[in-house]
Amino acid sequence: MPDSPHHVNPYELIIQTCENNTVKIQTSYEEYRIARNAQQKAKFLSPAFEGASVDRILQRIVNPTLEPGFVDTRNAMVFIARPPEIIKSFITECQQMLSEVVPNLWIVPQTSLHTTVLEIAHSRTPEEIASLVPQIRGVAPSILNHTCTHRTRLIKPLLCFDASAIALSFLPTLASTPGYEAYTYHHLRRDLFALARGSGTAIESRYAVPSAHMTLGRFICAEDLYTGGRVDLEKARQLVARIDGINAWLEREYWPGGIEAIEWVVGSEMGLEWRIGPVWYGSGGETLMVGETF
Repeated sequence: MPDSPHHVNPYELIIQTCENNTVKIQTSYEEYRIARNAQQKAKFLSPAFEGASVDRILQRIVNPTLEPGFVDTRNAMVFIARPPEIIKSFITECQQMLSEVVPNLWIVPQTSLHTTVLEIAHSRTPEEIASLVPQIRGVAPSILNHTCTHRTRLIKPLLCFDASAIALSFLPTLASTPGYEAYTYHHLRRDLFALARGSGTAIESRYAVPSAHMTLGRFICAEDLYTGGRVDLEKARQLVARIDGINAWLEREYWPGGIEAIEWVVGSEMGLEWRIGPVWYGSGGETLMVGETF
């Protein structure tokens, strides 16, 4: 009998497709973000572009007067990684440069920046999420501390975007742990999925695409890409041009061979976090446990 969707490890499938070759795994991440950016660029520059997809939920959280008493009901359980200071140091510059062309873009606070390493469940009630906590608690330390013995590196930061948000993406590269030189960020995600599944919990991750990204800003105001109540294609063109310019700057400054090549060793400075509740934007909800740092 074939495995049910809840018992298939989606990260293992990609590793097998890439023949467990770290170069091929990195290439799959690179091709994914290049193709997605090309797709979104064509969409933004098309005469048929319909403007930003405004995040109505975040809009009401940011401005409570729009709907007094509004509550985000999308509860989740996730394991996340926070970026180290070396990454945060240039994120602020990226956000400032974006705000110059889309001034109403909601900027993710530095304390909320994160990448979701593993999503256990999403869009559930508080009671449903609470019922999962005892199931995961026993394996949580193993998940949280896996990065201490299985270190992975992310390099080559690049902005990726769509009509709802702008994110900073990375590519996985060879690990620095002796004996785990062929171990990548994608292997880490595979292992954490397997550890969580070992608790007997059904894992309901929304996607397992080859992407390592964190959101930097979200559209909460249609006017940034409108003029006179209509989509302004010139504003859309200016935003795409700004993103292209920032990406050229990132490559020149922070990629290998650049002025100040950087890398993100996942779990360094701040251990992984186990979080529950309305955690969509990185600050809501509750942190149940934090992993060890190194």
